[in-house]
Amino acid sequence: MAKIILAEDDNDMRRFLVKALQNAGYDVISFDNGLSAYQRLREEPFELLLTDIVMPEMDGIELARRASELDPDIKIMFITGFAAVALNSDTAAPKNAKVLSKPVHLRELVSEVHKMLAA
Repeated sequence: MAKIILAEDDNDMRRFLVKALQNAGYDVISFDNGLSAYQRLREEPFELLLTDIVMPEMDGIELARRASELDPDIKIMFITGFAAVALNSDTAAPKNAKVLSKPVHLRELVSEVHKMLAA
């Protein structure tokens, strides 16, 4: 079972995403900010980082950058209402990251996660 770490500051969205991914058979650990997620990434490996971009304490782009430094093989997916920010070539976001725009349909999310993990 693939291990996913989720960073999302919106409580309802976080619960929604965790439930959808767990129902699809994934092991999901979630955090409400980037800094807490980063601290957990330093303790154990995960196959996928699923993160919002705009969050308190550490934004998703910084979290993704640091996660890639810890584990160059970690797959990264952003779920955001600010897709243009993630796609901006000036940001430090990892170039191989996938971006899904909110609102995201559960089927699309699970499908994209499955495709990334299978690649």
